[in-house]
Amino acid sequence: MNDHAEGVPAAPGFAFKPTLTGELTLLRPVTVDDVPALLPMFRDAETARLTGDHTTHDDAGLRAWYASRGDQDDRLDLAIVERATGNVVGEAALLDWDPGNESCAFRICSVPGAPGRGLGTEATRLIVGHGFETLGLHRIWLEVYAFNPRARRVYEKAGFVPEGVLRGALLWEGERVDAEVMSILAPEWFRHRGRPESGADPDASRARREPGTAR
Repeated sequence: MNDHAEGVPAAPGFAFKPTLTGELTLLRPVTVDDVPALLPMFRDAETARLTGDHTTHDDAGLRAWYASRGDQDDRLDLAIVERATGNVVGEAALLDWDPGNESCAFRICSVPGAPGRGLGTEATRLIVGHGFETLGLHRIWLEVYAFNPRARRVYEKAGFVPEGVLRGALLWEGERVDAEVMSILAPEWFRHRGRPESGADPDASRARREPGTAR
């Protein structure tokens, strides 16, 4: 059953790495050259806590990881660039693609100092919109830990709704932390284009389409 909006083009697949342009941010394919800018994310204790990342990352491993992102045909990894400064301020990804069910997961992470300026909210809308409007997905989901209400609010502003709780999903420094599962479905996206609180006409917030870009 196709419940996507009419006129959605045939999905190009995850091998296509777009550039997505908003008012505050530009999302583009992440590369190994972005490692120096992204490195603070992997060195920051609070970022590790909020994302539940137990892994110790070394420079060589990070460079190998980011050098391979352009070759992936089952996920999309984009660098978040602040347009005002040209600085890389984080990354956003669609991953865990389930083509049979037209769904995938979403994650976003910012370098220390970037949150709080609307960059993450816009970046979320850009990549989620790409997932629905270009990739033809039906469901995009995420997990957010109970001690990260700021991130939960960003997801709500972009249209994600809670589905349930994974109890004690994370063990962090001796504390069991719940994870909330949130999702957004294609019919919901096409009603509000990632702005559920505005009540705006979806056509008014529709992205300007240019080859290789979206907004």
